[in-house]
Amino acid sequence: MGQALRTYLQFELRGWKAIEVAWLGVATAVILGLSLRWQDDPLSLSAGLSGVWCAILAGKGKRSAFLVGAVNVFCYAWVAFRAGYYGGVILNLLCYLPMHCIGWFAWRRHMNAVSAEVVKRRLPPGQALALYGLTGLAVLLYGFLLQMLGGQLPYVDALGTVVSLTAQVLLIRRLSEQWLLWIFADLVMIFMWALHVARAGENVATLAMWIVYLLNALFMYRRWNREARH
Repeated sequence: MGQALRTYLQFELRGWKAIEVAWLGVATAVILGLSLRWQDDPLSLSAGLSGVWCAILAGKGKRSAFLVGAVNVFCYAWVAFRAGYYGGVILNLLCYLPMHCIGWFAWRRHMNAVSAEVVKRRLPPGQALALYGLTGLAVLLYGFLLQMLGGQLPYVDALGTVVSLTAQVLLIRRLSEQWLLWIFADLVMIFMWALHVARAGENVATLAMWIVYLLNALFMYRRWNREARH
């Protein structure tokens, strides 16, 4: 067991460039600094840190993203519940948690032994357009459900939730189109949490997490498109 763990960690630590390590350090420092400045509670800080680490590891193509992501699921779900964003709670507990488990096993068969990263792919244009259309329809239906539940900003919440869920499916399937969806979802979530911070004066680390997500998605969109194959 100990040898297997050492072998896995050695594989996960391979292939990191100096700029990628620096980005991980800067993102961590931003979350920590803002959280301390605004005196966020430990749960919000944990959600922010684990979320940022998960996003960066996923962009790097490391399977450990799914382990860190599972931790983030529980932390963020509780933070979202306290803020009244029930779409985020449902998304994390009922969708993201099992999807992190699926992703962990799905990526195992597609790791590049040389780069120690997952092999990346792209969708044909026709399939990508069909996917975007179905995603838009799902946003409308889910927004109506959240409105019935009395959630805050139901259609905005649904927009961020459904687009994020679609992007997570594309992540598991190793498709570069996910990053365009992550960029769009991150913008929506930044708007939502900025409103919450302005109103309640808390969860600044969560808002910072989504801003770092956006920057990470912009960087990874270029990287995955360059490395992906049909």
